Amino acid sequence: MNREESTLLGFEIVAFAGDARSKLLEALAAAQKGQFDQAEALVEAANVCIVEAHNAQTSLLQKEAAGEDLAFSVTLMHGQDHLMTTVLLKDLMQHLIYLYKNR
Repeated sequence: MNREESTLLGFEIVAFAGDARSKLLEALAAAQKGQFDQAEALVEAANVCIVEAHNAQTSLLQKEAAGEDLAFSVTLMHGQDHLMTTVLLKDLMQHLIYLYKNR
């Protein structure tokens, strides 16, 4: 995998993780208003985006496991960071929505 491919993969992960992050923050706003069905639907939509980002990440891991030399890309590193924090945000949002729902 060359640097350009690595950078494009990084942008793909950032895009999916960013969409998920936006949906999760919308879910929190919906829960704050008592719109729990909407909040849960947004969490599910975010999860679809996270799965897409994870699929892109998995393709990278498979290439490395197969012995392919991977070029370093700051964009890819940023994508990995963005995905990790979005997954953490999803876990946190599920707990916050639960707390709003059961207060």
